[in-house]
Amino acid sequence: MDASGRGGVKAWTPLLFSLVLISGMVLGFNLRDTLRSKRDINTVIERNDRLEQVIDLVNEKYVDSVKSDVLYKDAISGILKTLDPHTVYIPAEDLQAVTDDLEGGFSGIGVEFSIVRDTIEVTSLVDNGPAGKAGIEIGDQLIKVGDSIVAGVNITSGKIMGMLKGKQKSRVAVTLKHYGSPDLYHVNIARDLIPVHSVEANVMLNENTGFIKVNKFSANTHMEFIEALKQLKEDGATQLIVDLRDNPGGYLNEATQIADEFLDDNKLIVYTQGVHASKTEYTADRKGAFENGKLIILIDESSASASEILAGAVQDWDRGIIVGRRSFGKGLVQEPYDMSDGSELRLTIARYYTPSGRCIQRSFEKGKDAYEADYEKRFETSELTGQDHFVNKDTTKYYTGNHRIVYGGGGIKPDIYVPYDTLPLSRELVDQLYGTELKTAIWEYFLNNRRKIKHGDIPGFIESFNSEEDVLSNYFDMLPLSARKQLRAKIYRATTHPYFTNHIKAQLARYLFKNNGYYSVSLKKDNAVNIALKLFDNKTYSTIVSGK
Repeated sequence: MDASGRGGVKAWTPLLFSLVLISGMVLGFNLRDTLRSKRDINTVIERNDRLEQVIDLVNEKYVDSVKSDVLYKDAISGILKTLDPHTVYIPAEDLQAVTDDLEGGFSGIGVEFSIVRDTIEVTSLVDNGPAGKAGIEIGDQLIKVGDSIVAGVNITSGKIMGMLKGKQKSRVAVTLKHYGSPDLYHVNIARDLIPVHSVEANVMLNENTGFIKVNKFSANTHMEFIEALKQLKEDGATQLIVDLRDNPGGYLNEATQIADEFLDDNKLIVYTQGVHASKTEYTADRKGAFENGKLIILIDESSASASEILAGAVQDWDRGIIVGRRSFGKGLVQEPYDMSDGSELRLTIARYYTPSGRCIQRSFEKGKDAYEADYEKRFETSELTGQDHFVNKDTTKYYTGNHRIVYGGGGIKPDIYVPYDTLPLSRELVDQLYGTELKTAIWEYFLNNRRKIKHGDIPGFIESFNSEEDVLSNYFDMLPLSARKQLRAKIYRATTHPYFTNHIKAQLARYLFKNNGYYSVSLKKDNAVNIALKLFDNKTYSTIVSGK
């Protein structure tokens, strides 16, 4: 492994871990099918007079003026600090966004966009969504929302999303111009429900292998999964790869329903239990859609919560094999409680256990800071990048259906370890690969050549497109003269150039064919996927699932 490549990836690890941890806390588990069944905190706790007395005294007597709301938030944070890392308080102003993400939709106009040279440009339209029906096209530039100018004013993505969202059937006036045209046009759009899909892609990797990417477990995940699986089976899939990498979790019910598609004979999927929560079992109780063909689940250090439920059930019953790296290690169950001010407390009420009886929750006895530092520690010990030498503190042996030994604590350990694909890229080249200049070069090439490069379907595009060098040429033109020659030499190294050309082709495929196009290209360079494909065709698969 190239030392500079490792350094480049390490620079991203604190951000990546923070995103996973926050997502895991915010999404979490609950014992309801959806957030519509939340409990009111006032039904389970009474007012704490001591806390109220302290806050009242501070308000009345303190030397400076203070805000009561801040005092309450600080008090709540102090209480939760002594609990587990996944009990979380969500302020009222943040709750709607969290709910939208898990409920599978929000009210908006149905566009995806990028900010290019301080201008918002439409990169995708939701099928049959309000924006498409109003005549908005891919490549259109957004100039005004209502009376507010949004072009050339350094607006953020979060700000524009807030302006475009609103109550269902409410209307928003937008001013745009088509790509390449100087003329403005105005449309008044009625907002509508926009789906947020959790099944990100479903593609055929070869004549008999289907691939499904699940990015979270929201209210519609099982339904989306069944639709994707049905399509793949119609296309000839007899074996399946389910990608749970970077999946932070979500609804327990959705994970168990997908597990039920793989397991038969009333097999136990998971059970939950806590000091104040009686044991609850979830079992496979119907004929599944994929109870036979070969199955591989991909996981990594960012696979948490519901992802670990699904992977654990498949592993414990030897239904398939787990490929990748040790999962996050979240074995706690949260239940949401409404607060009187519209905020919400998601309180850990139980642990969950895989069918063999193991709880995979990582230790948090050293505090939240140490808990959050686990990702970086895994990198520093080379667990992520080349040596699978994690040692379980929980040495209790558990047994799968075919009597293979597995362990609890610390996450789900894969059957086949695949190190982190660090790429032979320095931090400088990682920045360039995902930087503004290359992104802009790809986007502008697409806008200028979209009719020429679209060959009807994904296979036609993959086979015929060979203009990656044209995109790279445009990209180099965007770079400062002082950096152009040096970067060109680094990018055209034999170990580096294929990653740039594949990235360009994959991004263009996304613009043309959405996520299925992107994954159809990008997975060709995916180490874990390529290893999984080989496992299907050799004796290792049957050796693992048979317990021999």
